[in-house]
Amino acid sequence: MAHEHHHDHDPHAPVNEAHGMRPDSVLLERALRELLIEKNVFTASEIQRQIELTESRNPELGARVVARAWVDPRYKARLLEDAKAAIESLLGIDLNLTPDLIVVENTPQLHHVICCTLCSCYPRAVLGIPPAWYKSPEYRSRLVIEPRAVLAEFGTALADDVEVRVVDSTADTRYMVLPRRPRHTERMSEAELVALVTRDSMIGVTLVPEPQP
Repeated sequence: MAHEHHHDHDPHAPVNEAHGMRPDSVLLERALRELLIEKNVFTASEIQRQIELTESRNPELGARVVARAWVDPRYKARLLEDAKAAIESLLGIDLNLTPDLIVVENTPQLHHVICCTLCSCYPRAVLGIPPAWYKSPEYRSRLVIEPRAVLAEFGTALADDVEVRVVDSTADTRYMVLPRRPRHTERMSEAELVALVTRDSMIGVTLVPEPQP
């Protein structure tokens, strides 16, 4: 039986992006980066280029993938079978050096939602930088225990006969949700569908909103 739980903040409110990252972790990351530069494993400019590349990624990339899958059944089948190849062919980006990426499909009977219980592994290549709440210990620990309660706090209420499946990302494998296409979108263009898809729906904590009449 589900119990009521309450966040101490609105998950959609503006929060510090460093939330959930301990100060000692920041110091460790800085020390490791400086050591790698000192040992000539990387140069400072190489690290900066990678940071700029990561920061250039945003959820619109994932939204383009979702919209194409909604309108093209053959692309959708390829995406679910080999996500990296399908995404590379559509977006023209190189995912060769990124962790494995698997796209999981939400259906009327099954709803996926993503987390990373150990740290904050996230499909940055297609969704950009993860939101602060995704990295928070509260989200990571509670989602696996009471997923419906957590989803409800994002305004997502699912029928009792819908299975909720929590997918745990790892250092080797990232996941992205292919959300269900909302009703009343049959006449919309692919570009219009892209504009509907939200970051949170590709994590699985929300549904894609129906278009405004």
